[in-house]
Amino acid sequence: MSQLNPTLITFMFYIVAMVGIGLYAYKSTNDFSDYILGGRSLGSVVTALSAGASDMSGWLLMGLPGAIYLSGLSEAWIAIGLIIGAWLNWLLVAGRLRVHTEVQNNALTLPDYFTSRFGDKKKILRVSSAIVILVFFAIYCASGMVAGARLFESLFGWSYTTALWIGAIATISYVCIGGFLAISWTDTFQAGLMIFALLLTPVITYLAIGDHSQQMTVMLAEAHPHAMNMVSGLSFVAIISSLAWGLGYFGQPHILVRFMAADSVKTIPAARRIGMTWMILCLGGAVATGFIGISYFQMHPELAASVSQNPETIFMELTKILFNPWIAGVILAAILAAVMSTLSCQLLVCSSTLTEDLYKAFFRKNASQSELVWVGRFMVLAIAILAIWLAGNPSSKVLGLVAYAWAGFGAAFGPLIILSLFWKRMTLNGAIVGMVVGAVSVIVWKNTMADTGLYEIVPGFILAFISIITVSLLGKAPSQDVVERFEHADGLYKQAMQELKEPRLPASDPRLD
Repeated sequence: MSQLNPTLITFMFYIVAMVGIGLYAYKSTNDFSDYILGGRSLGSVVTALSAGASDMSGWLLMGLPGAIYLSGLSEAWIAIGLIIGAWLNWLLVAGRLRVHTEVQNNALTLPDYFTSRFGDKKKILRVSSAIVILVFFAIYCASGMVAGARLFESLFGWSYTTALWIGAIATISYVCIGGFLAISWTDTFQAGLMIFALLLTPVITYLAIGDHSQQMTVMLAEAHPHAMNMVSGLSFVAIISSLAWGLGYFGQPHILVRFMAADSVKTIPAARRIGMTWMILCLGGAVATGFIGISYFQMHPELAASVSQNPETIFMELTKILFNPWIAGVILAAILAAVMSTLSCQLLVCSSTLTEDLYKAFFRKNASQSELVWVGRFMVLAIAILAIWLAGNPSSKVLGLVAYAWAGFGAAFGPLIILSLFWKRMTLNGAIVGMVVGAVSVIVWKNTMADTGLYEIVPGFILAFISIITVSLLGKAPSQDVVERFEHADGLYKQAMQELKEPRLPASDPRLD
C-alpha cells in the first residue's frame, strides 16, 4: 500500500488537529483543577457530547457492529440496556453529583469526594477506591489501545506493535499537553465525527444492496435466518446479562467526572437531552451497520474474507469498499475519534487519581499547583505505558476487555455513588465494604462462574448494594458534620431543580403596586 494515500493523509490531518487543540487548551490550564476538571466550566453541549464520546469507545464502531454481524439483533439488548442506564444516570446522578462534589470540599476526583462525604480521616476509602480505579482502568485503557492498533493495522498494513505505539502516542500527546479542557473540546469534535459516520455508513450500505428491502430480506434469510429475532438462541440469563450493561453507567469514573465539570447543575437537564439524542442515534447507527452488513457480505462473499476472520472489522471494511478514499478517511477517523476520546479521558482520570489521591495526599501535601500539573502529565505517560504492555497481545478482543472493566467499575462504584447521593445514613464502613465486595465479586465471578453465562456486573452490583445497606445499618450512625454537609448539598440540588421548573417572573413595577 502506498504510504501517501488519502486515508493516511486524512488521519494525519486529524491527529495534528487534535494536538493543536491540546496546545490551545494548554494556555487555559493554570492549575491542577483546570488540568483535571477544566475549572468546572463546561456548558451543556460540551458536557453532553464529551460525556457521550468518552463513554462510547472503540467498541461502538467495532465491538457492537461486529457482535450484530455475528449474531443478529439478539445482540442489540446491550444497546437497549445502555440507553436505559445512561438516561437514569443523567436523571438521578448527574445533577446531584455536580452539587455534592462542590459542597464536599470542592472534590476534584471520586476518591476525593468519598473522603469528604464520609469523613474518611484515615484515608482508607481514598486509597482503596484509587486502587480499584487504577486496576480496572489499566484494563480499560488497554482495550482502547487494542482498538486503535486494530484500526491502523487494518488500514495501513502496519504490524500490530507499530500500530499500537502510533495510536497511543497520538492520544498521549494532547492529554499531556492540554489536560481536561483539551479532552473536552476534542471530545465534542469527535462526537460530531462519530454520529456522522454511524448515520452515513448504514444508509450507503443499504443503498448498495440493490433492490433494498426485498433483496436485503432474501440475503438475510440465506445468511442468518434468525437475524431479525431479538430472542433467538438467547436464554433469560443472556438477556438479563445484556441489559445489565446499563448498570455500569453509575460507576464509570470517566463519565462521572464530566458531570462534576459542568459549569452549573442547571445545565444538566439540557445536557441530558442533547446527550441522550446523540447516544440513541449513534447506537442505532452501529446496530444498523452490523445488521445491514450481514446482507451486503452475503451478496458479495468475495469481499468478506477480512470480516469472516474478525467480525469487529465490519465497519472499517464497509467504509473502505463503499466510499471514496477521501470520504472513507474522514469516516474511518471516527473510529480513531471513538478510541481517542475514551482513552484520553481514562488516562486523565488515572493520572488525577495517582496525583491527587496518592501523590498529594501522602507524599507532597503542600505541592504547588504547577508541580501537580507536571506530576499529572508524568502519570499519564506511566499509565499509558502500562496499558500498551497489557494490550501487547494481538489476539485481544475489544469487547471482552471493555466488558470486564465496565463490570468492575459498575459493581465497585455504582451502588456506592447512588447511595452516597440519596441516603444520608450511609456510613464510611458501609462504603468501604460495599466497594470491596463489588470489585472482588466481579473478579471472582469472572474467573470461577463465567460458564453460567451471567454477566459479572449483576452479582457484583447486587452484593455491593446489600453490603452497603447492611454494614451501614449495623454500624454507628454518621457524625453530625457528615449529615449536615449531605443535607446542605441535597437542599441546594432541590432548590436548583425547583428554580428550573418555576422560572422567575419579571419583577413588578412598583408604580403599579
